[in-house]
Amino acid sequence: MEKPVVILIFTTVIMNLECLVQSDASTHRYKSGDDVPFYANKVGPYFNPSETYAYFDLPFCQPDNLEKKKESFGEALNGDHLTFAPYKLEFLADKDAKVICKKRLTKEEVAQFRTAVALDYYVQMYYDDLPIWAFLGKVDKDGIDDPNEYRYHIYTFYQFEIYYHKDHVIEILVRVDPSFTADVTNDEEVDIEFLYTVVWKETNIPFEKRMDKYTSSSSLPHHLEIHWFSILNSHVTIFILMSCMGAIYLRVLRKDIYNLAQDEEFSDNQEETGWKSLHGDVFRYPKCKYLLSSALGCGTQMLAVVVVTLCLGVLGVFQPYDRGVLPTALVIIYAITSAVAGFSAVSFYHQLEGSNSLRVILLTGGIFSCPLLLTFFFLNTVAFNYGSTAALPLGTIVVILLLWVLLALPSLVLGAISGKRIRSEFQAPCHTTKCPREVPPQRWYRRVITQMAMAGLLPFAVINIQLYYIFASVWGHRIYTVYGILFVVFILLLITTALVSIAMTYIQLAAEDHEWWWRSFLCGGSTGLYVFGYSIYYYFLRSDMNGFMQTSFFFGYMACVSYGVFLMLGTVGFHACLLFVRLLYGCIKCE
Repeated sequence: MEKPVVILIFTTVIMNLECLVQSDASTHRYKSGDDVPFYANKVGPYFNPSETYAYFDLPFCQPDNLEKKKESFGEALNGDHLTFAPYKLEFLADKDAKVICKKRLTKEEVAQFRTAVALDYYVQMYYDDLPIWAFLGKVDKDGIDDPNEYRYHIYTFYQFEIYYHKDHVIEILVRVDPSFTADVTNDEEVDIEFLYTVVWKETNIPFEKRMDKYTSSSSLPHHLEIHWFSILNSHVTIFILMSCMGAIYLRVLRKDIYNLAQDEEFSDNQEETGWKSLHGDVFRYPKCKYLLSSALGCGTQMLAVVVVTLCLGVLGVFQPYDRGVLPTALVIIYAITSAVAGFSAVSFYHQLEGSNSLRVILLTGGIFSCPLLLTFFFLNTVAFNYGSTAALPLGTIVVILLLWVLLALPSLVLGAISGKRIRSEFQAPCHTTKCPREVPPQRWYRRVITQMAMAGLLPFAVINIQLYYIFASVWGHRIYTVYGILFVVFILLLITTALVSIAMTYIQLAAEDHEWWWRSFLCGGSTGLYVFGYSIYYYFLRSDMNGFMQTSFFFGYMACVSYGVFLMLGTVGFHACLLFVRLLYGCIKCE
């Protein structure tokens, strides 16, 4: 019985995911008078993108049969609740002042609308998979100083202007008529009439290019100038870092290595100082090597997730009209790349002569996913209490848990088994002494916190400008489509992190501190702390988000994202430093 159930579950998931694939042009062909799919999606405060509610949670005119569209997995993740809209916009059918309904709003319904207008609610709908946004109403503040005397109005007349090419819908615009409003200022019953008009116009834009206006918003000239300026700034930063690293190598390391190679007898009799004195301790295994291995394994998985996601973005997989494709892809990619985490964690753990693989596997599987799941369940509870569409339904939660149990965990175990079988010996060019060398007292600027603060600054400067556009897309209403530029910036981020981590490690070794393993990981990952710090700055100074739900969603998920960045860049920094230390001590003769 178990096998058919599993097959049924995965068949259901695959069917849901297939709904997210971009529709073929033939499915969007219409004849005059044909019904075109028109869905009312959600409403919510404009400045709180996570706080969304179903369209008919507000007392709009409801059709006789309130029919909901069956949501796909991605749409559920995206918080979409698509319901057939009360408007009838048949293909090529003009309409003039068509009445949707006449109704009498109760005091409670008037209060609902007034609250929504005060919070700048917007309405989102989809017509033939084309997104539509419109504000619900307006607040009349002209010439009024006392907020208690503001007048609140909702728009009752929507004007739809639809462009078509042959038998395809190309574009839809919606406007409101400010002369048709209903006053919802006072708690009293109001008679209201909702109307709309439809005007069809022909255009020469082909169906294949109807989404260009959404995808080109990030490619406007002034936006591209900013993006390229950030890339130029990143190149300058890397050039400065490489110049510093080159100066260190040419003036210091190369001279020391040359002297040691030229006068072996002199170097044996002379007391070694600086990094040269650590050849017997620099490859001593770190404390809590099981934890370090698990963190490196999870960081490698985060790196794989980001690289695969960016590659799909560059290939054009993620489009603005594909509802929920990006969150679906992230869930699937994270589950599959668990094999990468298991392999890298266990293989490195056995290189360090570890013996308890089970602990490493469990820790690797939970070091990121457990905090993420706990955060998700807390935020989902908050959204459920608010009645928001951001609260995932039980079926979607079950699918996510099954993906984690039936795909992510098996992938993790298979990767761990492969890592245990394919493991290799740890490559150390120097022998490690039995007794560890005592680390001399370090000045304040060579301590962990100070070095982390310095190490994360330059990599954060590389991504600072891109972060604003990403935040404005994820926590706002902009559409981010320049994945190619983002991929270039990501590569520059990895290079900068590696160079900065190497520089910090050399400074540490020069001070005769051989405990560089954890330090290199922390310095590389410190950029994640800067990302979280930027999120605090963005929330309070660059946005108008407010309310407990929005605050919880923002800082909850940004804490998880920053933690993932910390693990990913910490892994990059550690492996760069490990390569540097091996090359450095491989150039000298050590007895």
